[in-house]
Amino acid sequence: MQIIFAILTFTSTLTGGLFAIRFRNKLNLIMGFVAGIILGVACFDVLPDIIELIKTNNFSVTESMIALMFGFLLFHSLEKVFAIHHSHESDYPDHKHPHVGILSAIVLIGHSFMDGIGIGVAFKLSQSVGILVSLAVISHDFTDGMNTVTLMLLNHNTVNKSRIFLIIDALAPVFGILFTMMLTISNYMLFLYLSFFAGFLIFISASDILPEAHKNKSSGKILSLTVLGIVLIFIVSRII
Repeated sequence: MQIIFAILTFTSTLTGGLFAIRFRNKLNLIMGFVAGIILGVACFDVLPDIIELIKTNNFSVTESMIALMFGFLLFHSLEKVFAIHHSHESDYPDHKHPHVGILSAIVLIGHSFMDGIGIGVAFKLSQSVGILVSLAVISHDFTDGMNTVTLMLLNHNTVNKSRIFLIIDALAPVFGILFTMMLTISNYMLFLYLSFFAGFLIFISASDILPEAHKNKSSGKILSLTVLGIVLIFIVSRII
């Protein structure tokens, strides 16, 4: 049963990424939609999971906020370091760097890996729980693939390199499921990881993707797609 859902998560992620590559000429519109999706995932998926872990395990809210801020500042700092290292900001204010896209994709791959762990752990509890968790992961893996490709292309990576990272992202949940057959992860480590990941999501959506989406095209259509992405994740999170 787990193998079947692993194949479905792979297919869903791959399809979402290929969709983003196919319509990359409309990248501004895709970025607006993806930014909304990422904000929605942070607010309606990741943060509620963190709050639940705090309630059930009596974890520290302060530690969560420190991890969240660390995730935000780490990627903000790395982006600036890459920019300063490769060019003078005054001469090339809009210059983008493939390293930033690769780093962002790696974090998203890490999240996909954790999705696979979630499926594996759920099946250890019961088959019914495992099926429900698997359906939840599959439902948003399409957008995970879109996010990975969009961040790669946004930072001037090639289409071929974007495809490579998309395949890795699609395989990550599969390896996550296999990982649970050998090892386990503590609730505390999951708590810190989710907090860190929330900071990363907030940074790339609000500070990276949205400004780029609206650059030279501050249209109502892009804003509408952002809102649509947020609403979509809100509805999906309520249903699942």
